[in-house]
Amino acid sequence: MSSDTITLKLTERKALGKAVKKLRRDGHVPANVYERGKPSIAVMATYIDMTKVYNKAGKHHPVEITVDGTKHLAMIKDVDIDPVKNTLRHVAFHAVNRNETVEAEVPVKLSGDIPAQKVGLMLLHTLDTVEVEALPANLPDELFIDGAKLVEDGDKVTAADIIMPANVTLLTDPETTIAVVETPRDQIAEADAALEDQKTPEEVTVANGATDDIQAEK
Repeated sequence: MSSDTITLKLTERKALGKAVKKLRRDGHVPANVYERGKPSIAVMATYIDMTKVYNKAGKHHPVEITVDGTKHLAMIKDVDIDPVKNTLRHVAFHAVNRNETVEAEVPVKLSGDIPAQKVGLMLLHTLDTVEVEALPANLPDELFIDGAKLVEDGDKVTAADIIMPANVTLLTDPETTIAVVETPRDQIAEADAALEDQKTPEEVTVANGATDDIQAEK
């Protein structure tokens, strides 16, 4: 977990609906603060400040937000990103209680040396984050899996292999694959070509004959 305190000053906004387009053109990002049992608060912050906080906090680090002088502890639960410009268009903050557990998406990384990569095998990451539950102060900034488990083609690591900190509960299915080792396609092609070169003339003749039989039956 990180002890860094991330803060953000937000301002209540009047611009709603289509009016937020001008707000964005003026360099601001619209957002909403949601709190259980209370109406949501429409807010905004400069694009620079909002992007900086999102890049640092993600969806796993609590943020101390101030809305016109009132402080809240919140988590970023959802973001809307422009698919063309790859910029923030809207952020949803959910107020949380320091003494109640929350659910969050935490990045997962492989640690240490990965033997498979040293011999030219390809590593396919199938999942970058997992869902966990913990008190806001106990949420980790990232989780790790020992890369030494990935040695040969077909080896994989799952959520069950994550090194979980104390007081943090994994919510993602433990059998969910995080990364898997595969042989690059060019290596497979080279191996197939080498196998063909090793065939005797008799084997080639038999193989071609079998192909002709299949074509004749179609």
